[in-house]
Amino acid sequence: MTPYLERTLRNAIGSPSDSATLPPECYHDFAFMELESIKVLRTSWVGVGRSDQFTASGDYEALSVGGVPVIVLKDKFGKLRAFANTCRHRGTQLVAGCGNTPRLVCPFHGWTYGLDGDLRGATRMTNTRDFCIDNFSLVEYKADEHAGFVFVCLNNDPPPLKDWLGNFDKHHLPWPIETLATARRRDLTVNCNWKLFLEVFNESYHLDYVHSKTFGGIYQEPDIPDATAPAVYSQFSPTDGTGGLKKDEQDHALPPMPGLSGRNRSGTRYTWLFPSITFAAGTEALWAYNAQPMTPDKCHVTMWVCFPPETMALEGFHAKAERYFARMDEALDEDIAVLERQQLGMASPHARQGRWSDMELGAATFAGWYANAILR
Repeated sequence: MTPYLERTLRNAIGSPSDSATLPPECYHDFAFMELESIKVLRTSWVGVGRSDQFTASGDYEALSVGGVPVIVLKDKFGKLRAFANTCRHRGTQLVAGCGNTPRLVCPFHGWTYGLDGDLRGATRMTNTRDFCIDNFSLVEYKADEHAGFVFVCLNNDPPPLKDWLGNFDKHHLPWPIETLATARRRDLTVNCNWKLFLEVFNESYHLDYVHSKTFGGIYQEPDIPDATAPAVYSQFSPTDGTGGLKKDEQDHALPPMPGLSGRNRSGTRYTWLFPSITFAAGTEALWAYNAQPMTPDKCHVTMWVCFPPETMALEGFHAKAERYFARMDEALDEDIAVLERQQLGMASPHARQGRWSDMELGAATFAGWYANAILR
């Protein structure tokens, strides 16, 4: 790391009113992407999805965490597991996409692994001197679940997930996040750095400019951010109506989540679980995003829209839910149009660090946490 980059990263540490934005190199430089993979994404508890995707034995998904191919699955005992998606023979990736399987079979030479990662079959190896099948299990990573989210950590000795999340439950108990069911999942590629995508979801400065015709006028001045663990940011934002629908479709709102009362029924809680999962817990729905880097200027984004099972069982749910999905898609399209322009500007040789407004506290808090992680 150059002295210039170290100095500019240190500028991003401190209170939002005193600190600077991350240096532009963090958003477009290939060498820096490798550094952040090692220092941030491969050492953190990284949120990778919703638990209801992994319900039956053998449910799996192939993912990339900090550029590392990973398999997340449920074993035959219902335990969530994470393994390196690389055969112990000659490195071939075992699976792609998602699905259900009773075993993991390498498509190259047929080495077969159980859902516990142990090698169960390796043909034509009997003449290989001192070959022991017990020595060739898949490399395993830490995996855990909380509040209906799935987390993976590539670090051999991470802190317990409950310590990483700190007092998360204190601020989110009114919402039945753990039991919400995924009504819709959408995967897409966005031509911007993964951090830019997550930052825009956690600042309200842009609402009246980017979303003025859809839902910008719904949101009031957000509350002061809550005191949370270092890797968590959470802030409640009051709304005029529901934030889950556009301002001209408020009459089509679904019922509030069970148990939600008082002021919590009149706003949306925005939370970022550093580094890669962010979500909005609204009155009727939760919408969440995971952004993973593909290149410095491109990321893979997954969006989930979740509702209580009781809501999904209502007559007419699907028709009303489509309005929520359309609102999410329209907002996403508006954000992406600006983010891709921001990415182009960040790549300019004349881009420089900026300063934060008091409407960008989530993005500013993440920048300080991220800079600290890089500089450790």
